[in-house]
Amino acid sequence: MNHPAAVWTALQELRRNAPLVHSITNYVAMDITANALLAVGASPAMVHATEEVEDFAGIAQALVVNIGTLSPAWVEAMVRAAERASAAGKPWVLDPVGAGATPYRTGVAGELLRRRPTVLRGNASEILALGGGAARTRGVDSVDASEQALEVARGLAREGGGVVAVTGAVDYVTDGERVLSVSNGHPMMTRITALGCTATALVAAFLVVEPDPVLAAAQALAVLGLCGEIAARDAEGPGSLRWRLLDALYRLDEEALLGVRIA
Repeated sequence: MNHPAAVWTALQELRRNAPLVHSITNYVAMDITANALLAVGASPAMVHATEEVEDFAGIAQALVVNIGTLSPAWVEAMVRAAERASAAGKPWVLDPVGAGATPYRTGVAGELLRRRPTVLRGNASEILALGGGAARTRGVDSVDASEQALEVARGLAREGGGVVAVTGAVDYVTDGERVLSVSNGHPMMTRITALGCTATALVAAFLVVEPDPVLAAAQALAVLGLCGEIAARDAEGPGSLRWRLLDALYRLDEEALLGVRIA
């Protein structure tokens, strides 16, 4: 497959349709997630009240459930929204932030995983924790390399019937049989909080325009990683990388997408 051309086709479709992405995400990630979705061409909505999440999940084209800043009320909202999106046949993405760090957090992630997300996107430690493997975590940060979680990811995908994306220095996306790797990105991206959460939101947006969830997840991760590379060329540090990354998402064109590395 000509991946750069396929990403360009998906990106153009995304920009034409501006899909509404319902995000139940954490306080730390809300700002950069919303701005990244806007920059790439989607429309974000940060809606988490239990009184309206089901209605909003019915309106939106895709749903993001991110457990970064948990509370019992938010967990109820996440479950309701996930069930509503699934019933309506709409794609949704689970980001199990910090799974493995505490029993409560791991349990909530497992409960949501049983609602069968279209894509589960996490770092290696989170994926290992959900798959029953030996995970090492430092708060919400991974101590494991993405390739160490690949076989567990394949097992989770086969068991749940969805797609699992393990992100790290190299990202891996699998449906249990197929595996795509994405090698775009820059080390400075690890110095900006919530870029993993941003990756999850972009996956949700691409799921609206690319029917194959393996390709959609890989395309979204490649776009974010490539924009990180572009931003890093002139960035003096994480602060300037952050705003340059948003600019790169907004300015991304067909020529720049020749830098996409999906295999």
